[in-house]
Amino acid sequence: MAVTQKVASREALAAVLDRYDTACAELEKVSFTALTCRESLAVLTRREKVLRAGAGVEHRLIAQLTSTGTPGELGATKWSSVLAERLRISTTEANRRLDEAADLGPRTTLSGEVLDPKLPTFAAGIAAGTVGAENVKIARAVIAKIPAFVDVGTRAEAEAQLGTLAARMRPEDFGKASAHLLFLLNQDGEFSEVDRERRRELTFGKQGPDGMTPVSGWLDPEAAAYWEAIMAKLAAPGMCNPADESPQVDGEPTNEHAKSDQRTQTQRNHDAFKTAGRALLASGELGQLNGLPVTVMASTTIEQLHKAIGHAVTAGGTRLPMSDVIRMASHAVHYLTIFAEKKTIPLYLGRTRRFASPGQRIVLHQRDRGCTRPGCTAPGYRCQAHHAECDWGQDGQTNIDDLALACGPCNRLVKEGGWRTRIRKDGRVEWIPPPDLDVGQPRVNNFHHPEQLLLPGEDGES
Repeated sequence: MAVTQKVASREALAAVLDRYDTACAELEKVSFTALTCRESLAVLTRREKVLRAGAGVEHRLIAQLTSTGTPGELGATKWSSVLAERLRISTTEANRRLDEAADLGPRTTLSGEVLDPKLPTFAAGIAAGTVGAENVKIARAVIAKIPAFVDVGTRAEAEAQLGTLAARMRPEDFGKASAHLLFLLNQDGEFSEVDRERRRELTFGKQGPDGMTPVSGWLDPEAAAYWEAIMAKLAAPGMCNPADESPQVDGEPTNEHAKSDQRTQTQRNHDAFKTAGRALLASGELGQLNGLPVTVMASTTIEQLHKAIGHAVTAGGTRLPMSDVIRMASHAVHYLTIFAEKKTIPLYLGRTRRFASPGQRIVLHQRDRGCTRPGCTAPGYRCQAHHAECDWGQDGQTNIDDLALACGPCNRLVKEGGWRTRIRKDGRVEWIPPPDLDVGQPRVNNFHHPEQLLLPGEDGES
């Protein structure tokens, strides 16, 4: 059932917000020392109800925001960027709020007809302060897994039952109840192609302090079939063993060689995956990416290379120990260029060329490592060479000290979103946001340069 809201004028809404701000400020100054244990618990319970209902207000505000304008009007390419910039939250959190509002906020048809939220029972429970964020997260995950063959009526009944349970169960019990309901809806374990397409994913997590990167995901039947064949060959005992002086990648290992392989099956799977990736890159079949051949691009210093210490940083942000860099170089055709003079590789092209040369792109990868717009985490592999000082169409120069890395969406923000860029005297690229998204955030991006965050006074300002 939809919750009816009172239509208020802008002035009336502003007055309500003023009273709300005042009440919050007053509550912040209140001392709770006079409360007994039971009274403190009662206040916490009352506050929890208010906070839960506040989520419903956010859902309606986001629905209003996204239905009355476009991200481009505010200087962004998508709504998640608008929320992330203005509210100073991560893009992941912004996407979560948008997805949640899409399920729990009001909807309208193209003709303007008002519809109930996709999850009306949960929306009503949130507005009443009886359903918390943990149960909402559990329910949305379960409802997303309901098979495509389940009819609309049954889906609605399942949502209503889950919404009722969520209002009176703790998350631990609600998780078990919702999982059992999902089982009852698909006791035979039948799934369609649509269900499989919806669940397919492969995620590479953040690299840990030890250099290792976690991987998780789900392969659809076709992808699994491909990797079964690859693993049968490359993950067999004796194959692709990094402990061997010359790891075997062709032919069949001898019985003695296979028996002496001390790796576990999961370790052999890893080594096979690595070997397959290296072979694909070496084949040259992947063509080019942003003007350069698809290959591993790593930046380091001559000193580190000579001493074989420290680590290099790839254009994807991975830290590579120097021992790995040296070993990887033995498998590839590689070049060493010293950028000491302009004539080594043409880095200053002026108006003779609009797009950055391969040499310029290599230098930009080493200098910027990734997108230079603050808040953007796009690695160098996903970036383009952007005219930072002056756009090409405005007589900009294609010179190395006028260029910067920017991913496609951020690059378009300069032309379409009202952003401005400039290069500081220290060579860092500044991004000046449009007024609607200017909340005093840093002007330079240190995400790809974490070492800068540890320097005294390095706040991104010039």
